Amino acid sequence: MLLDSDVLIDVALERTPHHGPSSRLLTLIEQRGQRAFLAWHTISNFHYIVAQERGGPYARDFIAGLLQYIEVAETGTADVRYAIGLPMADFEDALQAAAARACGARSIVTRNVRDFARSPVPAVTPAQAIAGIGR
Repeated sequence: MLLDSDVLIDVALERTPHHGPSSRLLTLIEQRGQRAFLAWHTISNFHYIVAQERGGPYARDFIAGLLQYIEVAETGTADVRYAIGLPMADFEDALQAAAARACGARSIVTRNVRDFARSPVPAVTPAQAIAGIGR
């Protein structure tokens, strides 16, 4: 699975009501050794938003913690070209979809599932991802 930035930001900033499911998902990924990925650009987006509210050191420490059990999807020029050609309104979401495809993710975990309706990799909510891990 590839985690969209909103999932991580919800946890780091304890955004209600989204914090609970997203936090449980991260815990399950870590505890069960579930393979999960982030897009490269997710890290910069996350840092930019979280550092504004909690400070740069907090944001960096959170990222360092994530990288103990979540991988960064390997992407390159061909993947950006692929994203450009996707029929998605939001280019950042297209980059997420391209990163998910590049790392072989079967799903993109986001609370904005509707934004990924035209993604080649299906999107699920954190709660749906949790249910999938439980199987």
